[in-house]
Amino acid sequence: KRQASASVQELATEIDMPYCTERWLGGTLTNFRTIRTRLKRLEELEALQESGEINTYSKKMQSTLMREYRKIYRNLNGMRDMNRLPECLVVVDPGKEKNAVHEARLLGIKVVSLIDTDADPDLVDLAIPGNDDSLRSIRLIIRHLTDAIKQGKSMRPEAPKKADPGNEPKAVPTIS
Repeated sequence: KRQASASVQELATEIDMPYCTERWLGGTLTNFRTIRTRLKRLEELEALQESGEINTYSKKMQSTLMREYRKIYRNLNGMRDMNRLPECLVVVDPGKEKNAVHEARLLGIKVVSLIDTDADPDLVDLAIPGNDDSLRSIRLIIRHLTDAIKQGKSMRPEAPKKADPGNEPKAVPTIS
C-alpha cells in the first residue's frame, strides 16, 4: 500500500529483512529462480554505471539501459539480498495484495497480515485486526513486529566460529 511504503522500507532495512513496497510482481515467490536472474541483471547494470562503461553506448541504448535499471530497481531492490524463499510474509492489506497472499499460500509460506473489516481473515495465517488505511496504525503494527524480530534475532545463538587452521596443534608422529 502506498501509505505503508515509507514505513515498511525504513523498518525492514533497519532489521535487514527483504521487502516489497511497490508493485508485487507475479511469480516473485512461485518463480523465484527468474526473480534471481533479474536481480543479477540489476547488479550488471549497476556495474556498467559504476565503471563508466555505459558511456560507451549510444544515447538511445543508454536511455534503454537506464529505463530497465530504474524498473528493476523500483520493483526488486528490497529483495536483492533474499537468497531463498521466506518462511513468513507480512502483508499490510491482504485484499490489495491478493497475489502475494495467493503465492505464499501455494508454497505453504505463513502469512501475517494487518487486516481491516473489509478483508477475509481466512486467507491469512495470523490476522492482526486494525486499520490498514491509517499511516499511524500501519507504522505502529510494523514497528511492533520489527521490535519482535529484533528481539528474536538477539536470542538466536551465534554461529560457531571456524577454527583457524594455523593455530591448531600439529599432530606429532609417533613411532611404535
